[in-house]
Amino acid sequence: MKTLKKFQKTIVLILKLLLFACLFGIFFLIFSAENEWLLHPSRTTAITMLTFVVLGIALMAVYGGYKIGIYKSKPIIHSMTLATFFTDIITHLQLCIMNTNPANNPTFRYEDVHLLLLVMLLQFVVIVFFAYFGNFVYFTINSPEKCCVVTSSKYALNNIVPKIRKYKKQYRITDMVLYTDERLFDIINRCDTVFLYDVPLTTRTMLVEYCYAKNKNIYYNFEMCDVVSLRGRTSILDDKPLVESHVGGLNAEQAIVKRAMDLVISAVGLIVSSPIMLLCAIAIKAEDGGKVFFKQKRATKGGRVFEVYKFRTMREAGSVNRSVTEDDDRITRVGRILRKFRIDELPQIINIFKGEMSVVGPRPEMLENVDEYTQELPEFSYRLRVKAGLTGYAQIMGKYNTSPKDKLVMDLMYIEHYSIWNDIKLILQTLTVFLKASDSTEAFKHGEEFDFFTSEEVSAPEGEPPQDADETKQ
Repeated sequence: MKTLKKFQKTIVLILKLLLFACLFGIFFLIFSAENEWLLHPSRTTAITMLTFVVLGIALMAVYGGYKIGIYKSKPIIHSMTLATFFTDIITHLQLCIMNTNPANNPTFRYEDVHLLLLVMLLQFVVIVFFAYFGNFVYFTINSPEKCCVVTSSKYALNNIVPKIRKYKKQYRITDMVLYTDERLFDIINRCDTVFLYDVPLTTRTMLVEYCYAKNKNIYYNFEMCDVVSLRGRTSILDDKPLVESHVGGLNAEQAIVKRAMDLVISAVGLIVSSPIMLLCAIAIKAEDGGKVFFKQKRATKGGRVFEVYKFRTMREAGSVNRSVTEDDDRITRVGRILRKFRIDELPQIINIFKGEMSVVGPRPEMLENVDEYTQELPEFSYRLRVKAGLTGYAQIMGKYNTSPKDKLVMDLMYIEHYSIWNDIKLILQTLTVFLKASDSTEAFKHGEEFDFFTSEEVSAPEGEPPQDADETKQ
């Protein structure tokens, strides 16, 4: 296993190439059954194959790709399936266009749909196999990293530990301690990975430097100084190495392009989604006869207030402006379905078309939440530097119950890394929300409680294999 571990990057690369070769082979072998010329050297064949390769690589990069050992198998299946689906559709469309000629097809036809469906089905089976097999190989070579969790309070501990425990094949928690624990350095020395969460900045800096010196993997949460460094770059002033961080913002060209994108996407979105919105309106009206749309004042760029449009998912009587909780009795039966798949957000396309929102940007918060969050986190107002959006990092990666601070960091990550290309990537990645609907719509609720402990305090019964320390303590 030690020898295999040395070559694990090569093994992962081979698996990636094999997967891509299988997806490529399935597409062209299936379509060659009715288009024999597709396997013969020709301009059409070359362009079609090049289209598949370039699109496949680009879309896999957008959706996360084949990241075994990093993602669980299901997210890998989701990302690879979406990337392959769009690659197949566009390559097939290009193939139909190239094959329109007097000898074969005098007029354009989007043909061989049955073959396209067969291709997608076979590719999906291959993706599922490679996702599970790839992770099996990776975690056979790599055992879980022994890690310790260092926090400033039990509240912080309860926030981070459930997230780590979702990845039991990657991490095995052996210690959970306060950053003031006198045994801290000994604990770090016997671990592979250290999680620092909500540790005071000066202490965190010292611990990061210590972990770096001891070759320990480090994870720590964002603070404002980290957000500022996101836009930083190295700069050498004469002979002085410095970090350069300029206050940024959209320039005139970027603002024009972004607004043009918003207009085009919202116009197309209104046309395409109109049948779905009509069905939603009928279902909402049929359930209780109440209003179809729900309007609420929200804050956008510069603190400007506007009314956001959503499909009504809660009962009109007794509903107040407060965040949704688990099993909230205000939510209607239709509303639960709409919220699960984020369909209740569709009417916000109207806000985008009107210029009140953008397709990509921080989510517009309720005014009550803005006041509350800003009192707790004064930095929360920084997210109002750009126009509110329908999608973004917080909407794609976050959940309804993601903490205000984590939402703020994700929004600031977007603001500091703004680019048109990043907007396009986030728009495409929004589709992944529908594939993890039950996770992304998780409501506010009380989670498990965890206690501080060290591996010295946990021992397995004689004759039994040692358990994960965090599980033994449950």
